[in-house]
Amino acid sequence: MKNSYESFWQFYPDYLQEHKDKRCRALHYVGSTLVLLELLAWMVTGHISYLIAMPLTGYGFAWVGHFVFERNRPATFRYPFYSLMGDWVMFFQAVTNRLRVPK
Repeated sequence: MKNSYESFWQFYPDYLQEHKDKRCRALHYVGSTLVLLELLAWMVTGHISYLIAMPLTGYGFAWVGHFVFERNRPATFRYPFYSLMGDWVMFFQAVTNRLRVPK
């Protein structure tokens, strides 16, 4: 990844380069889905434990994918906001069958 980006859309192609392994992406999707379920559970129950669990769940699954399958350092450590945006854009593109990951 570059040292700096002027926009998210400049960052996103490099983000996708760091997510070539489908197992890593699958772990991202599991984590994102669980985060959405935790958000819903918090909205229904009001239990703060669901809010506390959200970042642990989301990042936990994603980071395992990076360390075990991609063998790279998650972009979260250098670009936390763009990385979070990338997770959700990638998730949405996968769900809508629009994701194009470079080979």
